[in-house]
Amino acid sequence: MLNRQLLALIKKEFTLEFRQKASLGGILVYVVATIFISALSFNKLIAPAVWNALFWIIFLFSAITICGKSFMKESGGAALNNYVLYKPLTFFASKLIYNFIFLLSISLITLFFYSWFLGFPISNFSMFAIVLVLACMGFSAILTLMSAIASKAENNYTMMSILSFPVLIPVLILVLRLSMQAIDGLSWSVSTDFLLILTSINAICIVLSMLLFPYLWRA
Repeated sequence: MLNRQLLALIKKEFTLEFRQKASLGGILVYVVATIFISALSFNKLIAPAVWNALFWIIFLFSAITICGKSFMKESGGAALNNYVLYKPLTFFASKLIYNFIFLLSISLITLFFYSWFLGFPISNFSMFAIVLVLACMGFSAILTLMSAIASKAENNYTMMSILSFPVLIPVLILVLRLSMQAIDGLSWSVSTDFLLILTSINAICIVLSMLLFPYLWRA
């Protein structure tokens, strides 16, 4: 029953997203425009460290845009309806999984166009791909919870950004370090400890989000 309910909620999220294409189109326009302006500015003469930093800046703002609207419509009558029909962990898990899939998809599209316009300096792509998946997981967990908190303050984006940034800093530091190691082509043995730390942080963020959301659900 719970699995069916979870799948139904995830399907509902995607159905609503593709029915109202404004936000999806806005994210894609932002990504393509940012990459195109960067390509015109650097003319493909870009250092690997700058390439890495610019990619994750685009990723950060895409993540905030995607995850920040998770609970925008879950207020008033809609919130009461969800409270009656769904269990809090099932409802939050559907938001989390949807945000992860959506963010990962946008990140892969970003990486494709980014590499096309600004070159592809990554030496160890398998490591970079793992870092990208872990980054999507961590950002989704943190920003989905912060979006739920902001929904209790009239969907205040400013509050969500302020609350999210200190929690995102450890994930950002690890992601930047690991992705730079992937670009430089360093061996897996150099990055194993950092990958384990990043995975542990993601697991902690997901578990804490699942533990804290029921209290927000009843608020």
